[in-house]
Amino acid sequence: MIGQLRGIILEKQPPQLILDVRGVGYEIDAPMNTFYHLPDVGQEVLLYTHLSIREDAHHLYGFYAREERSLFRTLIKVNGVGPRLALTVLSSMQPKEFVSSILNNDTESLVRLPGIGKKTAERLIIEMRDKLSNLYPHPVSALESAPKTSSRNPIIQDAVSALITLGYKPQEASRAVSKVDDGTLSSEELIRHALREMVTL
Repeated sequence: MIGQLRGIILEKQPPQLILDVRGVGYEIDAPMNTFYHLPDVGQEVLLYTHLSIREDAHHLYGFYAREERSLFRTLIKVNGVGPRLALTVLSSMQPKEFVSSILNNDTESLVRLPGIGKKTAERLIIEMRDKLSNLYPHPVSALESAPKTSSRNPIIQDAVSALITLGYKPQEASRAVSKVDDGTLSSEELIRHALREMVTL
């Protein structure tokens, strides 16, 4: 198992990046929360990785923090949740927000995530609650340590969901909304600004 890689970023094209590790270029898929922390192309970075081996392919996933990789590994053990959906979840919500939603049985926040319906949200809570409670025994502290922007999460998720409905990929929608969000825009304004942003890309 490849547990971590340190190398030079050759390319960044969410959700994938290429990392040069001593002359070997590793193609790595990563959530948007990790991309927000990455340095520029040509700079060195350390990523915590998870290698998924299937009969038809090997996929390498990278994360800026151990906590994010741990959540990814817990997510893909949930029935019906594959690596792609797990990446979408971690691209759309901060790790501590997600943990708090699970520990507080907050299905309302979970169903705002792209690709997560009510049944999947309930399944996430049922199958992950005990595992996460062992790692995070104090859900209130998890909420307190979440980023200040967490109060805007419903507005941001509404905008992302609308863009996905319009046919954009979850990673593209999340990236565009995050880029234009200044902390004051409504969901409708976010959608308009994000659409202009994606048209100019």
